[in-house]
Amino acid sequence: MSDVAQQQERRAGGADDPLDTVRLASLVATARTPERAVVSPVDGTVVGEVPVCTPEDVVAAGTRAVSAQRAWAARPVRERAAVVRRFAALVLDEQTWLMDLATAESGKTRRDAFEEVADIALAARWFAGAAPRVLRRRRVAGAFPVATRTTVHRRPKGLVGVISPWNYPLTLAVSDAIPALLAGNGIVLKPDSQTPFCALALLDLLRRAGLPADLMQVVTGPGAELGGAIVDTVDALMFTGSTATGRVLAEQCGRRLISFSGELGGKNAMLVLPGAELERAVEGAVRACFANTGQLCVSMERLYVADAIYDTFVPAFVERVAALRHGTGWDGEVGTLTTAGQLDRVAEHVREAVAKGATVLTGGVPRPGHGELGYAPTVLTGVTDDMALAREETFGPVVSVYRVGDTEEAVSRADDSPYGLNASIWGPAAVARRAASRLHVGTVNVNEGYTAAWASHAAPMGGTRDSGLGRRHGREGLLAWTEPQTVAEQRLVPAGYLPGVPPERYARWITAFARLLHRVPVR
Repeated sequence: MSDVAQQQERRAGGADDPLDTVRLASLVATARTPERAVVSPVDGTVVGEVPVCTPEDVVAAGTRAVSAQRAWAARPVRERAAVVRRFAALVLDEQTWLMDLATAESGKTRRDAFEEVADIALAARWFAGAAPRVLRRRRVAGAFPVATRTTVHRRPKGLVGVISPWNYPLTLAVSDAIPALLAGNGIVLKPDSQTPFCALALLDLLRRAGLPADLMQVVTGPGAELGGAIVDTVDALMFTGSTATGRVLAEQCGRRLISFSGELGGKNAMLVLPGAELERAVEGAVRACFANTGQLCVSMERLYVADAIYDTFVPAFVERVAALRHGTGWDGEVGTLTTAGQLDRVAEHVREAVAKGATVLTGGVPRPGHGELGYAPTVLTGVTDDMALAREETFGPVVSVYRVGDTEEAVSRADDSPYGLNASIWGPAAVARRAASRLHVGTVNVNEGYTAAWASHAAPMGGTRDSGLGRRHGREGLLAWTEPQTVAEQRLVPAGYLPGVPPERYARWITAFARLLHRVPVR
């Protein structure tokens, strides 16, 4: 019996639908009946069937969400935050079910599935605590002291669209929906077709926590058919996925003049500098490269190792990679790839690199005995810029290792990429911090791979250049789903020319007033 089947049986005690997929499918925002099967990448079994929505379903879902949004936005922020806190508690209570779904739909290990559960609970807690403070109205300096009272309010965008990917089907379904809901918005969420039940399970928990029934709608179906309808329906869009698709969606949003945020592709670099602690760096690199079977936007695909440590680091790293345990249970360190298309991409990148002269130090072959879409964790050297593996995102358990002379060369080569999402630097903290300041990326982890920056929910997270625009997490992740509105109240005297005062005299007064203000520090 597969790990997935064992997990399902433990939870359900032999129930016919252990993952509750029949009930979850009923939450999809459609009145139509065509369905498609969701097949597990672990063993080829059918996880469940979901309706296939149409563009008309998207419009109808948006209409329902907008109707509910008006009443939701009128509720105090603290009431909205209370719903999110209850949701966070339910996520922890229902973690076994959620992990079962994540493994069944995406083929990830138990430890990677739990990482999603923990991230949701901790992020929801931070956003719920921060929202009343970040979203409250704020007094700012008016045009004229005493006479002008100016206040900045944060109004919700209205309806936010979220298009989420298959690699982190729990976390990325709600990472942006939660702050958008706290800001007073309605949501239309389209999860990837491979992982709809994770999103539906989270919708179920949000409604159980007290979210109004119509406020958040989930539509399922092909992105190519529904993406345009979502853009045409919402007031702002968050997309997580490839750079190519992000460009298309951003252009569509631009034509409508609505907000677009996107966390897109990456070809992230890890720098191992002189003075790095060998054992910590090896373990950190293994996790940074192969967590979630390398299907992680912020994982490392390029390793630049300083000459002074290369001959000790690389053999130790390769030995540890070769020993990684395959499987989806708690003892598994590497699961399966999620889609056949992704397996093909990984295999082709490696095949082309080897054909052009790269050397495989370990891996480089499928592992069909470890899941239908298994691929051995792979380390290569001799990868050159004319290979797709050097420049394009692979998004799998593959990493290229490069020898560099010193920190200067490591920084220069790491930054030689059209992408700018995440980086990891291992070495003395002061040296690493200086190197970090020169990298054109959205996040940098010092003596850690990706978790430190991602899990710092109070700090913004996102990419530069071809890795996207906008930020999730932090104040920025809340304010992104609001429109600032300035309300300025003029009292006592007019703000413009004064009745009965010659314009020339008024201009002299304002000039003197402006010169006086130049001597006063701006707060």
